[in-house]
Amino acid sequence: MGKVALARIDERLVHGQVMTNLSQNASANSIFIVDDEVAKDSFMKDIFINSGSRTGLTTKVYTVDVCTKYWNQRKFDNFSCILLTKTVDTMYRLAKNGIPITTLNLGGIAKKDNTTFVTNAVAINKDMADQLEEIQKMNDADVYFQTVPSSKKVSLAEGLKVFN
Repeated sequence: MGKVALARIDERLVHGQVMTNLSQNASANSIFIVDDEVAKDSFMKDIFINSGSRTGLTTKVYTVDVCTKYWNQRKFDNFSCILLTKTVDTMYRLAKNGIPITTLNLGGIAKKDNTTFVTNAVAINKDMADQLEEIQKMNDADVYFQTVPSSKKVSLAEGLKVFN
């Protein structure tokens, strides 16, 4: 049976040393990128598969529905994956669909209208904060903010103080 070694939300998806270091620290053998738009765009899908493959890991790109089906039918086979999404909502949908997320790292979400920085690299709104809290409760998950492995980890509770 496979597993989610680490779930990560990062708008940049696969990039440089961060993925190499994360995959080694998480003992992952694969990267599963879950993004409905990327999965349906063959050009972008190829770019991300090639980028992920440079890490030495098997890299797959799925829609939320296909990833959920793969978990429900085959439990990700023998893959120990980094589950990677661009948005909190996509990760939330995966968790609600039963994919067990026990460690969730938020690495990079740019500032947009109606969002607040919780760290210098992650800006979310109250709805996203609520989704993150629900993910945490579903699997007693360790949810934290950390842009790169060498930067300080900020717990979900600490990061969400900006909304109090």
